[in-house]
Amino acid sequence: MTDTSLDAPSEGGVTESPPPLWRPSQDRIARSALTAFSAFVNKRFPEVEVSTYEALHHWSITATDDFWRCIWDYCEVIASEESDVVVRDADKMPGASWFPDARLNFAENLLRRRGDATALVSLLENGTRKETTFDELYAQVAAIAAALKARGIKPGDRVAGFMPNVTETVVAMLAATSLGAVWTSCSPDFGFQGVMDRFGQVKPKVLFAADGYYYNGKAHDSLEKVRQIAEEIDSLEQVVIVEVVEKAPNIAGIEGIEGIAGIESAVLFSDWLHEQAGVTDIAFEQLPFDHPLYIMYSSGTTGVPKCIVHGAGGTLIQHLKEHQLHCDIGSEDTLFYFTTCGWMMWNWLVSGLASGATLILYDGSPFADDGKVLLDAIDRERITVFGTSAKFISGIEKAGLKPRESHDLSSLSTILSTGSPLSHESF
Repeated sequence: MTDTSLDAPSEGGVTESPPPLWRPSQDRIARSALTAFSAFVNKRFPEVEVSTYEALHHWSITATDDFWRCIWDYCEVIASEESDVVVRDADKMPGASWFPDARLNFAENLLRRRGDATALVSLLENGTRKETTFDELYAQVAAIAAALKARGIKPGDRVAGFMPNVTETVVAMLAATSLGAVWTSCSPDFGFQGVMDRFGQVKPKVLFAADGYYYNGKAHDSLEKVRQIAEEIDSLEQVVIVEVVEKAPNIAGIEGIEGIAGIESAVLFSDWLHEQAGVTDIAFEQLPFDHPLYIMYSSGTTGVPKCIVHGAGGTLIQHLKEHQLHCDIGSEDTLFYFTTCGWMMWNWLVSGLASGATLILYDGSPFADDGKVLLDAIDRERITVFGTSAKFISGIEKAGLKPRESHDLSSLSTILSTGSPLSHESF
């Protein structure tokens, strides 16, 4: 990327662009997934001769079927049935149907890696750290999926999360989607009406909710909001309380005392894990490529938030492409993105499991510990891909922090930013 404001006319009045601010080394280019994918394409289609990024991009938008078939095969999508047809009615929008004959399960693709390597590290603002291996993650998902199935959850049912960005949120999402249920989430800092404007439309059968969360040096209780939500949403058959702030949150309430009322149909997440501890396997529901996976929401600036449904196959294959080809993420990477469960970047982050990456989850203020909490995490957790926002970058700049002087940062290979465009100075 170049800054055209620095362009200066050369002799003859022709403007010369300055050199790029940064180039990857030849070694990094040679080891990248994009280079490996280009070789994969050239081997399958020798006549294509993909030798540059521009050539690959042109081929991807002119040979659509071949490109997405290569993505499917290169990224090793797990499916019980594949589809000979890549896209049907490609010229219709809406109406195009991708991989119409395929059957797969989103959660199965995210749980493909096993073993004692670290899958998730959950960090809270108060300093709490919890590490979960790939084997432990699979076992927890198996237990929660069994508990959901025992309560009658089936494909198409909605399961909601009123949750901070913690391990249990990932487990609940994977358990729900392993059964073909549709996952939707808000972060616990949402007000009661904000939650109702969203969950009230989709009629969830089960709600996973934290007892509270940490932010700006304080513990915030969520149980009263959860009780109100549970009373208001008629479709709810079960509320699962996740212990985040308290080891034994009071879900039964104290009769006659306002604010300490019980939550109807509530159980503890830890009790569900214990109840299904003997379950060791998951019967992943095999579903069509376009089966609903997530319900997300518009911002609500022009009325009640609009529900946006994302399909399982499309979400999976697009995230595999973005993670592996655009961000060069693989099984040796440790991926972080600062996000809450009310933002689509949470959904993007958790898909990193499908590429075998270790995920760092953080919940709390990004400016905790004098703005150093996330920078410290880079060095301590050896984060390789660090995702953040323009607001965070401008915030630490205004605070006078100079990360390359105060921190090692040698593990970092990539910094990602989204949410709004970067200012010139932040870039």
